Amino acid sequence: MYKNILAAVNEFTNSEVAARYAITLSESCQAKLSLIFVAREGIHKDIFKQAESALERLLIEAEDRGIEVERIIEKGKPFQKIHDMVRKDHIDIVFTATRREDISKRFFVKTLAREFMVKLPCSVAMVRVVRMGKIHPKNILLPLRGKMTHLEERACFVAKLAQGFGSSVTLFHSPRPITSFFHGEIHLKPSLIEERIPKDIEKFTECLNRYTVPHDKRTGYGRISRSITIEAAHRRNDLIVMGASERSLLRSIFSGNPVEDVLRETPCNLIILRPKHEHL
Repeated sequence: MYKNILAAVNEFTNSEVAARYAITLSESCQAKLSLIFVAREGIHKDIFKQAESALERLLIEAEDRGIEVERIIEKGKPFQKIHDMVRKDHIDIVFTATRREDISKRFFVKTLAREFMVKLPCSVAMVRVVRMGKIHPKNILLPLRGKMTHLEERACFVAKLAQGFGSSVTLFHSPRPITSFFHGEIHLKPSLIEERIPKDIEKFTECLNRYTVPHDKRTGYGRISRSITIEAAHRRNDLIVMGASERSLLRSIFSGNPVEDVLRETPCNLIILRPKHEHL
């Protein structure tokens, strides 16, 4: 379970929304929460005040919920300051929000988000905020795939968020279709899909079952990213939580992947989790 959680806050509203997910996780895990704003050199005083006000609002909310919380303001380069704090204070997970640059061009290419996701020596939860007023999800959509790592942390992260919000969880698997030389893509019947569910997904479900979180299972068809966004829109999910490995993050720099596609197309708030812990 997470013991030390950090939320990176700036002058933009989406970072304040992202930090509220960190508040809920901190309360659910009974973890210490650190709220940090790193001001770049030459920052305008109005921007500084906006970020300072956001920190104050978050601090009051966290204290009202009985969370051990601290507020930190630093000057310098955001990545380096946060990296140093992660090392010094043994931070387990960092929450950060996407910026406009992450959506308008190839994701993870020369952005601060890419540095956080790839280079921080702890887990990272990056939040894409689509609906500012929808931060108390009733149902969390959790897309699953084969060859997953860090199963215990992934299950803990989702379960503790769900417990904090009183949410249910939908486990969603969209298998790749079988390709035939003569017939093209062949989509399997649901009964056959059940037989082909990867062992990693079964192990993940076992991990999730250790928590008292209501969950159901659904199956999608077609292109993975498209089936995820359609499912979220059709079922009116409030939050998608997707996992990302370091390998998939690095591969996306060159060729893209479903995580990057969902980041652009998601109809609701999205958290991309890059787990680092084998056990919690």
